[in-house]
Amino acid sequence: MKSFTFYSPTEVIFGRDTELQVADEIKKHGGSRVLAIYGGGSVVKSGLLERVEKSLEKGGLPFLSVGGVSPNPRLSFARDGVRKAREFGADFILAIGGGSVIDTAKAIAHGVANPETDIWLYWTKKADLTKSSPVGVILTISAAGSETSDSAVLTNLETGEKRGLNTPFNRPRFAIMNPELTYTLPPFQISCGIVDIMMHTLDRYFTLTEGNELTDEFAEALLRVVIQNGPAAMKNPRDYDAMSELMWCGSISHNGLTGLGAVIDFAPHQLGHELSGKFDVAHGASLSTIWGSWARYCYRTKPERFVRFADKVWGIRRDSAEEAANAAIDRTVAYFASLGMPTCFTELGIGVQSEEVLNRLADSCMFFGKRKIGGFRVLDHDDALEIYKMANH
Repeated sequence: MKSFTFYSPTEVIFGRDTELQVADEIKKHGGSRVLAIYGGGSVVKSGLLERVEKSLEKGGLPFLSVGGVSPNPRLSFARDGVRKAREFGADFILAIGGGSVIDTAKAIAHGVANPETDIWLYWTKKADLTKSSPVGVILTISAAGSETSDSAVLTNLETGEKRGLNTPFNRPRFAIMNPELTYTLPPFQISCGIVDIMMHTLDRYFTLTEGNELTDEFAEALLRVVIQNGPAAMKNPRDYDAMSELMWCGSISHNGLTGLGAVIDFAPHQLGHELSGKFDVAHGASLSTIWGSWARYCYRTKPERFVRFADKVWGIRRDSAEEAANAAIDRTVAYFASLGMPTCFTELGIGVQSEEVLNRLADSCMFFGKRKIGGFRVLDHDDALEIYKMANH
């Protein structure tokens, strides 16, 4: 086990009707004027936005509600949100939605606290973030885990880049989590969420670090719970028990717990970000598309890790490590497919790509020669190109 520091300060308020506590939570964490942001019309149609606004009014909190956050959160929207928040005098940013809304709220919070710096400079590592404004979350989609994580992504449509930022300043002050708020999700969003939750742990679980038993057991248990409850949630989105398990797994999967003491990987996330940035595909779909190819390309680095994954997560045992590893990879890819998720470029809806496009994806993923990715197996441009080729059918 490697040395680590675990910091997870987000207060979690879980259960039915917890969104009605939002005003008290904001005031407890120092907020007095609130910018509330959300995505599409579902928050409005479900009546959630109205309930939240009434709670803010009852609590004596002035607020400005701004909708329109898109999947693969846009830098342009976040920049505009910074402007609106500052004009309104907001000192607290409230995210009502899923990962894209939460990541946008984090970006706006950074911009409000640092008006002299363009927020994209933080995501491109050209400026250091040293302070931010407080963020709270009312979660409506179990997926990204951004409600308890130190990460946030932004997409720059002008350059076609999707970049992530990890910093303690990304940690929300509170996360209100009512599984009933996920009841109206369409099947595709539920399945994308299931993949995203699993991948946040898989990208930590596949590591060369040895002797990390408790963390490994956390990760394996979480994966089993997601795998078990995913089909139930897809069959009946109003299954409170199944949706509760997915919601809690989503938060635990990305708060750092399932990778403590290990060198983490996250190469599939980086490879998937390039697909989202170029083709504007859903994040979860990009991950299910790329994971099988990454796993088949990399498993020989440490097949014993895949053998453990096969046994502990899927209950698969084979005579050889090679057989067990491949069986586990096949089972995982088949599980993604059973949820209706893509596992190759054609299924993703982008079609077979040219060699030129694949090279551009690999170049962009490696920041044009400025980095390598991965911790399980370190990947360079040529490795990324081969993985993209494997998924290109």
